[in-house]
Amino acid sequence: MSWQSRVACWLLERQFRPETENPHASVERARARTAARIWSPRVPAGWRFIDSSGRNRAPLAGEWLEPIADMARAAPLRTLLYLHGGGYYFCSPSSHRSLVFPLAVHTGARTFSLDYRLAPEHPFPAALDDALAAYRQLVQDGTPPESIVVAGDSAGGGLALALLVALRDAGDALPAAGLLFSPWTDLAATGATLVSNDGLDPMFRGAAIARAARFYLGATSPTHPYASPLYADLTGLPPLLIQVGSTEVLLDDARRVAERARAVQVEVDFEIWPKMPHVWQLFVPFIPEGRAALERAAAFARRHAKACRVQPRAERSIAS
Repeated sequence: MSWQSRVACWLLERQFRPETENPHASVERARARTAARIWSPRVPAGWRFIDSSGRNRAPLAGEWLEPIADMARAAPLRTLLYLHGGGYYFCSPSSHRSLVFPLAVHTGARTFSLDYRLAPEHPFPAALDDALAAYRQLVQDGTPPESIVVAGDSAGGGLALALLVALRDAGDALPAAGLLFSPWTDLAATGATLVSNDGLDPMFRGAAIARAARFYLGATSPTHPYASPLYADLTGLPPLLIQVGSTEVLLDDARRVAERARAVQVEVDFEIWPKMPHVWQLFVPFIPEGRAALERAAAFARRHAKACRVQPRAERSIAS
């Protein structure tokens, strides 16, 4: 564990975890505090950033990051569809650029970060509906499924897994792989590490997980397989990379998915990183383990997804 990670954990324990200890925490406060803390990295050299957020841009409402030279010469590319975390009720593509930008660069993939609708204004299944619509629009616009990697962190990691399950159930052509960073997969909050890692996790108290789930679930059962993909049949899913920290309260959300996916012959690379905070990949470039984790994720994506030609942006359905 690097000294940078120790400092990050120390700060999180004092600035973030107290918020999760408050049983009366509000959606508005979480959104306001997140907006105040957003650090947006510069657009990488040689890449083009396009803001396509806003519901009038649906189903592809969000942010694009594209390699300029490769797009100009119509070179074969991989595509990342990224689903941000934030408990389904806060954060946005802009809050996750510190993860998405380096992941795109390491992968060499054009990347779309989806601005899906948030709870409680838009409870389940709004986020999943938006993810399904975005994936299908990518395919309709000429992106081969075998070139697409679906990725997400925390709630977005659970949403990415739910998207794969829903696509399989609907008979859609599946993407090449999934990248799940500290995924939240069990909104019923039954994982043993909610108790055993309570107090060790620098970001969350175990009791905060069930409270947060209510914002998204509404009247839906917490074991609905599209809300909590831990309870889904994972047969036939594409290869998965799952990364999680050893002291996270959500460790069991990741570990049990890995076990259940392997039990039905899904290829899984499951990595437990010692004493890393929840979604430490967000803290690139400060935490060296964040860069290392994203490099491993990018290598996994390149190994499983094919680089394919896509239509030029002018021929696609969204405006730049």
